[in-house]
Amino acid sequence: MALPVRFGLNVDPHGAGLPAAARIAEIADTAGLEYVGVQDHPYNADFVDTLTLITWLAAGTSSVHFFPNVANLPLRPPTMLAKQTASIDVLSGGRFELGLGAGAFPDGVVGMGGPRRTRGEGRAALGEAIDIIRASWAGEPFAAGGTHYTVPGVRPGPTPAHDIGIWLGVIGPKAVRLVGAKADGWSVSSSYVHPQRLPELNSIITESAQEAGRDPGELTRLYNVAGAIAQQDRDAFNGPVARWVETLTVLHTDYGMNAFVFWPVMDRERQCRMFAEEVVPAVREQLKTG
Repeated sequence: MALPVRFGLNVDPHGAGLPAAARIAEIADTAGLEYVGVQDHPYNADFVDTLTLITWLAAGTSSVHFFPNVANLPLRPPTMLAKQTASIDVLSGGRFELGLGAGAFPDGVVGMGGPRRTRGEGRAALGEAIDIIRASWAGEPFAAGGTHYTVPGVRPGPTPAHDIGIWLGVIGPKAVRLVGAKADGWSVSSSYVHPQRLPELNSIITESAQEAGRDPGELTRLYNVAGAIAQQDRDAFNGPVARWVETLTVLHTDYGMNAFVFWPVMDRERQCRMFAEEVVPAVREQLKTG
């Protein structure tokens, strides 16, 4: 079963930009967009805590879903992350999804007391964490022991208000296999993964899902697109509304992505409003009419 194409806006957790963050979240909410994503870099002194910010933003909106883009696993132990995210889901009325990553910027992680992991160790820890988080959300006492996480006696709660999706922020061929095998989606950025790489990685995700007996059509495949809506047509991510409509349509029909979160590189509030009110309706119409 193919998922509908969905859209969202990025909000930065910069402490000096909280009023703008609230206004951008309101734009997404009132325009009928599905998502607001918030990056998670706890070692950045200028950033407020991502999960706390999401809770605050959710209280001022009514329909849009929020997700950390993506949560830093080495600094957020899975049992507590499960409790925090389930709590946000309850408080927001079922409007939280979990973007999750193995942890970028290892020096920042280690500086805050987190572990320094190799890529392989990060993948293994991510797999263990998914199992622990899902077991926690199920609401029954459990124990689990792994290489990276051992939880001898968890009494979990609360139960989420809806089935929270787990979307992995991974980019390597080995890591994306975990998306198809265990997760509910993939969150990747244009600044890290060029569009030309998407078919290859999507194929690995699809194959992995099929091997696990899962429907690959039910996976969210989210592309964070950074750029600007401008009069001059410079490239796929910097140009007029019509160019953006063409870009996002092709990224869905030809490259297999089914969700797009806009990261404006300038004049953020005005750009977000243009994306929500001009680009998104035109893409939806283009996809509807073929």
